[in-house]
Amino acid sequence: MTHVVTQAADTPTLIREAEILLSESIWPRLEETCEIAFERVLGAFATHRVGEEHFASVTGYGHDDLGRAVTDKVFADVLQAEAAIVRPHFVSGTHAIAVALNAIVGHGDLLLSVTGRPYDTLEEVIGIRGESSQSLKARGVRYEEISVFGEDASISFDLFHPKEALIKEAKAILIQRSRGYSLRPSLTVDQIGELIAAIRAINPNAIIFVDNCYGEFTCPNEPCAVGADLVAGSLIKNPGGGIVPAGGYIAGRANLVQAAAEALTCPGIGPKGGYTFDLSRLILQGLFLAPATVKEALKGMTLAAYVFEQQGYKTFPRWDDARSDIIQVIELGDPDKLVRFCQTIQKASPINAWVTPIPCEVPGYENDVVMAGGTFIEGSTIELSADGPLRPPYVAYLQGGLHYTHVKTALKQVLENLQP
Repeated sequence: MTHVVTQAADTPTLIREAEILLSESIWPRLEETCEIAFERVLGAFATHRVGEEHFASVTGYGHDDLGRAVTDKVFADVLQAEAAIVRPHFVSGTHAIAVALNAIVGHGDLLLSVTGRPYDTLEEVIGIRGESSQSLKARGVRYEEISVFGEDASISFDLFHPKEALIKEAKAILIQRSRGYSLRPSLTVDQIGELIAAIRAINPNAIIFVDNCYGEFTCPNEPCAVGADLVAGSLIKNPGGGIVPAGGYIAGRANLVQAAAEALTCPGIGPKGGYTFDLSRLILQGLFLAPATVKEALKGMTLAAYVFEQQGYKTFPRWDDARSDIIQVIELGDPDKLVRFCQTIQKASPINAWVTPIPCEVPGYENDVVMAGGTFIEGSTIELSADGPLRPPYVAYLQGGLHYTHVKTALKQVLENLQP
């Protein structure tokens, strides 16, 4: 699909032409995906008879919390899994992933990533970087990584053949759905299904774990529907709908979710304890809003891809590519442009618009990072934000947007500010 506008077009004209094209080509597909996901959400609420009684919370040990129990069941259905635990106790998506990994691998086991180097914050969890006594490496877990992505960033299962011995030996296999701080493509759920089938042909007993962060509701199905054993993610990303203040989830096979619950709390308590801080209503309401919120974010990201391509920048994915996360990558090629990009997003934010982000050290990241995040919830990446590590090729990672109009307004300001 090709479409070219005049390079000299002013910003309002460029955006108007982009909106016409996108509304005729890409956005109807986003609406269809939203409807499929929302019908699954609404069906789960009805199936489990969610009522006002589920909004009340108990205290102390958290025994017999009706809201917690029904939230787990609703999320399990929505994520197409046997079981789920949804907790405000998860500090972040990284925390949920770490708990899941600790539940499925132990001393002497091999954890194998088949999508290359994982997201920066997982490096210390695994023990690739740092000297933590609590890393998987320190606990005796072995780690290896291979990549299913070829030199052109496309998927090539032929790359598995030289690594079959590792795949056969692996106790657990990690698939990262989103691109993280890399330029490789995010994986659609259909691609994840193909990848799982290729792994199962070599090692049918491996526990296949998918880092689902940034990806929920961007495709008609979720990874458990195509064979993933376990997935994890954050409630301040897609499934929280922009209103959940904290937390995360783990979902998948019931026995693995039980193990993860015991890793989060302790054996004997598992998923049956833990005060939920009166958040059940917000978590359920956020899930109800999530498919539509994700759709709005994706509309904004397709607009960003199109207008920046027209300005001569490389974008990943391109405006008409299939999408499996809420992240838009824009290769700026210049550290000053990256900083200005993020500073302009901050100025176009509802919270702390007066703050000027500058590159600095961020816990869990290897390089200095510049981050724009004028969000109602700290660290919420379903809200419009932008960041990027200060390393070549100086890439801006734009993500989120509670509604399309905010993304559009911010992009107008960014385009004007990046003009020479």
